[in-house]
Amino acid sequence: MKYPVFDLHCDTLSYLLGEDWLCEESLLTNAGHWDITRAGQMPAFAQCFGCFTTPLEKLPENRSAVQKFEQQIAVLQREVNAHSDKIAIAYTASDVEENAELGRISAILTIEGPAGFDCDPDLLQDLYLAGFRISNLCWNECNPLTGSIVTGGGLTDLGREYVKKAQKCGMLVDVSHISDEAFWDVIDVTSAPILATHSNSRQICPVPRNLTDDMFRAICATGGLTGLNLYAAFIGGDTSVDAACDHIMHYLELDPEGTHIALGGDLDGCDRLLRGFAGVQDYPALAECLSRRGISDKQIKNIFWNNALEVF
Repeated sequence: MKYPVFDLHCDTLSYLLGEDWLCEESLLTNAGHWDITRAGQMPAFAQCFGCFTTPLEKLPENRSAVQKFEQQIAVLQREVNAHSDKIAIAYTASDVEENAELGRISAILTIEGPAGFDCDPDLLQDLYLAGFRISNLCWNECNPLTGSIVTGGGLTDLGREYVKKAQKCGMLVDVSHISDEAFWDVIDVTSAPILATHSNSRQICPVPRNLTDDMFRAICATGGLTGLNLYAAFIGGDTSVDAACDHIMHYLELDPEGTHIALGGDLDGCDRLLRGFAGVQDYPALAECLSRRGISDKQIKNIFWNNALEVF
């Protein structure tokens, strides 16, 4: 594999925490989709780690979403400290580049569902200072900020305030999981590049979690990115690696330079990855498939690394 990888979304912190919060596995090596050992096989790797919380989740007795959010941060910090020669927190694009030169994976903190801090936009500056660089607005629930793709409903006034405050402090806003109505509300108020960190093409696989062509074009117009999701249910077709490439090929029809396409595998966030993709170690198979379909080395490296680095 000659391409470095910059992946915009995984749920490995939730996987490590587990249902009972005992965290028996390590980030170094585990039975999930992502670990340091397998990611370290790539020439360089930057991974955005989602801290996932939702009011829909049944938590252990006497535990709260706030506690789960804090525990996921603690898990990442503990694992980074334990394996500091192999992985480091990245706060800037320069950090990512420096870590790559030193042979270390970059770990970037992101928010998937703001229930872990009560959807409070006044906490975003502190979270940014703590290292968070991306936030979406919900998971599959309706919350004080927005409706989701499951519930419907647009941005609330608090949701608009959240988007503006996140962007003011330098945090990128992620539209994966929000409703179609809320998507266009975000586009109306944005002043910075928008991400859909793990969303595919609705034209190729017509499920609500994927993006319409107009949505993809709107993200491109902000200078943002759409990350390829490897969850089989969002791939369509025969759910093969080749079927996943269909999404990238379609996006390239809309964005011929390919500067707004990235990776967002949703590893450890789904129960079934596409066929032929067992975990992070299989990103080379995706690159090989794109190459067979006529995508140049330059474009593959842009999709796998450069585009995300540029936006950061």
